[in-house]
Amino acid sequence: MRRKVGGFVLRVNPILCDGFGHCHELAPELVKVDEWGYPIIVTTPTPLADLGALESARYAVRGCPRQALNIERIAEQL
Repeated sequence: MRRKVGGFVLRVNPILCDGFGHCHELAPELVKVDEWGYPIIVTTPTPLADLGALESARYAVRGCPRQALNIERIAEQL
């Protein structure tokens, strides 16, 4: 059995983002939006073991109409 170690963060390409706000609807625990609908991404790494947050992040990446989001894996710090 493999254990998921490390974490992940969502990254947004601000040039591609048009502020539709779908990412907030799909992953509200990871993405807040400003008054214009542009994402404010949580910058602290979320553990890979948090499968609910990881699934939400994947939905947000797939649901972005401008393909402005991606998931960046963060290696575990020793």
